[in-house]
Amino acid sequence: MTGEKADKPRRENMQKPLIKPLCGSQVWSRFRWEKLLAEMCKQVPQLEEFDAEYWHFAAFSAEPAAEELAVLQRLLTYGPRSLHEQPGGERVLVVPRLGTISPWSSKATDIAHRCGLRNLQRLERGVAWYFRKNDGKPLDAAERERLLPLIHDRMTENVLPDFEQVEKLFQEAVPAPLTVIDVLAGGAQALEAADRQLGLALSSDEIEYLLENYVHHGRNPTDVELMMFAQANSEHCRHKIFNAEWIINNKRQAHSLFNMIRQTHALNPKGTLVAYHDNASVIEGFRAARFFPGPARHSYGYREEHTPLLMKVETHNHPTAISPFPGAATGSGGEIRDEGATGRGAKPKAGISGFSVSNLRLPGNAQPWEQDHGRPGRIVSALDIMLEGPIGGASFNNEFGRPNLGGYFRVYEQVLARAQGKISAGHTDHRARRSGDVDRTRRRRGLQHGDRCQRRGPGFCVGTARQPGNAASMPGGDRPVLGPRRAEPHPRHSRCGRGRTVQRRAGAGA
Repeated sequence: MTGEKADKPRRENMQKPLIKPLCGSQVWSRFRWEKLLAEMCKQVPQLEEFDAEYWHFAAFSAEPAAEELAVLQRLLTYGPRSLHEQPGGERVLVVPRLGTISPWSSKATDIAHRCGLRNLQRLERGVAWYFRKNDGKPLDAAERERLLPLIHDRMTENVLPDFEQVEKLFQEAVPAPLTVIDVLAGGAQALEAADRQLGLALSSDEIEYLLENYVHHGRNPTDVELMMFAQANSEHCRHKIFNAEWIINNKRQAHSLFNMIRQTHALNPKGTLVAYHDNASVIEGFRAARFFPGPARHSYGYREEHTPLLMKVETHNHPTAISPFPGAATGSGGEIRDEGATGRGAKPKAGISGFSVSNLRLPGNAQPWEQDHGRPGRIVSALDIMLEGPIGGASFNNEFGRPNLGGYFRVYEQVLARAQGKISAGHTDHRARRSGDVDRTRRRRGLQHGDRCQRRGPGFCVGTARQPGNAASMPGGDRPVLGPRRAEPHPRHSRCGRGRTVQRRAGAGA
């Protein structure tokens, strides 16, 4: 990869903002404070008390006048007073993830600008936590580690050691120069190196496709082009597996996996106006009086017309299971985005939130049938999801102006017989395999994703363009590993198209 000179970043000559910290209100009500204290005492039995209060950080381009500070102080006076007159003890500061602008900041800064604070560049908000132990000693490293999951979200927040580090909140990264990948000279190896460095998770057929086309056009790709390709051509966007074509006994089937689902609508589309070809579905509605501004008179008025109904469903299972409040909130945001992007734009009106989880195991009230089967460390409990997820979904809906009218939740858990598999007698000894066979095959098929992402703690992986289990979810996805030793067919990829071809023969899955 070679760097090309970019335009000189304008941020280099920008003056550092003047940051004013302003203390705010308490974070928790008495009820939630007592609940959280009980959870903290389980982790640190010597903990006697804690406090949590908001701190606001205002970044000004110039020294603000007294009148401006007075307006800002009035804007930031909200919520209940602190539970304690003088919070004391060991302090830990939790702030939004460095390098990002929090949703609260976007809204608060816009409100401040509308109130005439033009010299204000940005407002941010953090939480100062104070811990006191009954032995008077500060928290040791192990105690801090046990408390951190209770006071911050590792996906969206950072912990700072002191207020002197707050300026990092407002640091803006200097744009990196555009990078060119020399595939004309380096071939597929250059793309594979860029794939590893940028975390693109490209498959072997995608690398072959890119190489062929850039060589055909006689030019090299930039890192931006490769990143855009990796995202747009990912399973999430392209549904290559979902649109797979089926070939059974050498006969191409009439419908892909996705078309099998679409077939129900094709056979009975009654009342449906839009399905499967836009961001949301539209069904026949009714005549209604709509209130909107007329283009000629530039004033609001009622206009009676036929009004179809639009519906959108968004699943956010994995984000909500890791971080319930923001995960469910952005799920509602995805619905709103797709509603407004259907046709020439629909009007989001109302939403609901639904949750289906395993047993809650309420503290002090666990039922005999609620067995603890364990869970991955990165996944929160069903109870945590139900305490935070509905608030997150409703919060995004209501703040956007699309009221959350209701919803549902279900608790269900069933224990089934243990899953079983089978193996040929000659394959029980792993030493019979050639060294490196499985590793190379897993890399080609995209099953080994650890080297294509950046690690952020146990089980937390960012930077991968695709879901880690893609290839394994494809019918016959295990056969590239087993096939060479069992003479079985395996899935065959098409070249980066809308679908993948799946070869099957009678009895192959037995």
